[in-house]
Amino acid sequence: MSVWREDGVFIYPGDVPERGTSQRKIAVEVWFRRFFAQFPAIRFTIQSICVANSFDLLGNNRAAVHWNVQLASREGRAGENSGVTVLEIRGGKAAVAQDFIFDLGESARQHWGAD
Repeated sequence: MSVWREDGVFIYPGDVPERGTSQRKIAVEVWFRRFFAQFPAIRFTIQSICVANSFDLLGNNRAAVHWNVQLASREGRAGENSGVTVLEIRGGKAAVAQDFIFDLGESARQHWGAD
């Protein structure tokens, strides 16, 4: 969590109980603790990274990361998904991160234990 600003915001999409906006670093940390508890086996593969200003020297920037993920829920359900995380970086730390996930259907709800 050292890369997050104290006033950081994380936005997660979908029709699962964990959707919504986590505001402040402590709330973002709680969200990620729940995520890793729900998905103890997880592997992200980065497909591409786009940075708005590759010459930024102050640590103020925007980036988009396209990723694939393979995971297994704590109930043992295996799955995979793809998405994009858009980051706003201020002072060298994450200020806002928003996920855009390609499959938010029944499979995603089952993996989160929502069904």
